[in-house]
Amino acid sequence: MRSAMNKVIIILGPTGVGKTGFSLLLAKKLNTEIISADSMLVYSHMDIGTAKPSTEERASVPHHLINILSPKETFSAGLFKEMATIVINNLHDRDLVPLVVGGTGLYIRSLTKGLFDGPSADLTMREELKKKEEDHGPGYLHKMLINIDPETAVRIEPNDRRRVIRALEVSLTEQKKISHIRNSSTKPLHYDFLKIGLTRDRKELYSMIEERVDNMMEKGLLAEVRELLEMEPGRTAMQALGYKELGLYLKGEIDVIEAVRLIKKRTKMFAKRQYTWFNREPDVHWVDISGIHGPEEIYDRVTSSVAILKEFN
Repeated sequence: MRSAMNKVIIILGPTGVGKTGFSLLLAKKLNTEIISADSMLVYSHMDIGTAKPSTEERASVPHHLINILSPKETFSAGLFKEMATIVINNLHDRDLVPLVVGGTGLYIRSLTKGLFDGPSADLTMREELKKKEEDHGPGYLHKMLINIDPETAVRIEPNDRRRVIRALEVSLTEQKKISHIRNSSTKPLHYDFLKIGLTRDRKELYSMIEERVDNMMEKGLLAEVRELLEMEPGRTAMQALGYKELGLYLKGEIDVIEAVRLIKKRTKMFAKRQYTWFNREPDVHWVDISGIHGPEEIYDRVTSSVAILKEFN
């Protein structure tokens, strides 16, 4: 096998596309271990709704950064980067090729591009900026950002007020363009990344997402959410797809049919955002696995499509 020194394989793609089954087979073939890059798999007691690899799957291939926190705790891309780096270095010391698998784009970017740590939040300035938007109408702050830092403005949707306000806040606080600050302070980790992206026909993926949500309900997702609520989870954990919507049902705010409809709708919207994010990630070897569902067939398609992957066999 090719030397593992400095090599890291990343398997990315939208939720439900087929990353788990493929990554398990690849990990076994390479005799290596998996580092989860999923912001919700870090939480214990959240198994069904997060499509967490089963106990048997985790026993067959060592996994890292899964079930490391209680639902009351919070996690961040910075903590992920810190903990993942430790695991990566440990695997390199054992001459293994780390396999990073997940759909949380910011976690993956923290490894491949580094993280931008701006100034602390200025809540007073944020309120002032929100007031300006209310006074002048939608889009005012984005136009303001275009004038201050057009390079950053083109990367943020005009209706994404949270990110627009944060960009303005950083630029006004530091008296510098946020793009300049980011370019000078963001440093990637010095690994040789091989990024493999799995993609499907969009209609096929959405149909698979709907079927997966139905399967989750059959497996007992509602009971899992009910038990989770009794633990008084933190806000971050309860933002997870499925948990938030069924939480509304259990509070009596919507009925269960509406909750399931919302889970499917929001999961498809999330998958769409993942595609948008990952399409900005450079040097991804995308493999279209439309019409293929078995892990072995996906493995065959990917390994035959990504020539550089053969160097690791």
